[in-house]
Amino acid sequence: MAEPNPFSAELDNLIAALHGELKANTAGELASYIPELAKVPADLFGIAVADPRGRVSSLGDAAHEFTIQSVAKPFAFAMLLDTIGRDATYRSVGVQPSGDPFNAIELDPRTNRPFNPMVNAGAIAVCGRLLQALGPSAFDRLKAKLGDAAGRPLDIDEAVFRSENETGHRNRAIGHLLRAAGVFDVDVEAVLDLYFRQCSIKVTAIDLAMMGVTLANVGTNPVTGREVFGVDPVRDTLSVMFTCGMYNAAGEWSCRVGLPAKSGVGGGIVAVVNRQLGIGVFSPRLDEAGNSVRGQLCCIGLAEDLGLHAFDSTNPGSNFLRAWDHGSNSRR
Repeated sequence: MAEPNPFSAELDNLIAALHGELKANTAGELASYIPELAKVPADLFGIAVADPRGRVSSLGDAAHEFTIQSVAKPFAFAMLLDTIGRDATYRSVGVQPSGDPFNAIELDPRTNRPFNPMVNAGAIAVCGRLLQALGPSAFDRLKAKLGDAAGRPLDIDEAVFRSENETGHRNRAIGHLLRAAGVFDVDVEAVLDLYFRQCSIKVTAIDLAMMGVTLANVGTNPVTGREVFGVDPVRDTLSVMFTCGMYNAAGEWSCRVGLPAKSGVGGGIVAVVNRQLGIGVFSPRLDEAGNSVRGQLCCIGLAEDLGLHAFDSTNPGSNFLRAWDHGSNSRR
């Protein structure tokens, strides 16, 4: 029998300390502009961390299902890169931060294309191109792809889908703008149906940690061994997550946390430590930018305590992973 790993206990203790510290934080509001999301219990809070062997440490409401919302965007983008290739993808959507709200009805004036795939215009463009390439099977294949990344089949929350479909008039305006600009050549309502369904897929914080570590593991799910995304799409996806993944707070996030990440108004955040860890956090109270308040603070705590910032000259992240692997209690 393998000896117990003392560093696993250290990670568990860190997660427990962060959860205990942040649980009392009730700042932020639910995403009430989507009626079904206003019904989510506001005090839910779960944390999960997964490594490239598929081992997971989790606490709190980490197994509670919620809708993925915009956290799906990087995974759909990676799927499009794999499906139609890099050149064709970048003829449809750019990779530049916009500096505008995530639901802005505008295109990059230089290219007449969305700024990046992490804002709504870019994500709807991605859905349009997936639908154009894959036809009626696009949603089933997208849902299966996200399930492959999570390591289990995923379902849709039909009530949230109906709520978004009935109230998503701004996104419809974006869809018509994209169709008029020639970004895709399929029916706008069909594209929005795909987009709203994508946002309504149910996940847990544990799923997000596994999806994150699939990206960290260069596109291969560490539990199933299935290659979900190609190496080049993973590289491009992590790059865009780093610069554009946290809405209008992306710059501050890059300086403070220093990890590729994506948030969603359902309260989820996925963060990736390249070749090391996937982090999934769920807490539905959001700040003004649309990011989970507790989720951000949790990621800040993990990054600071484990030295995970990509540009920290004293970054012990890889040493952390080796210690977890070998049972050492030391970090240099």
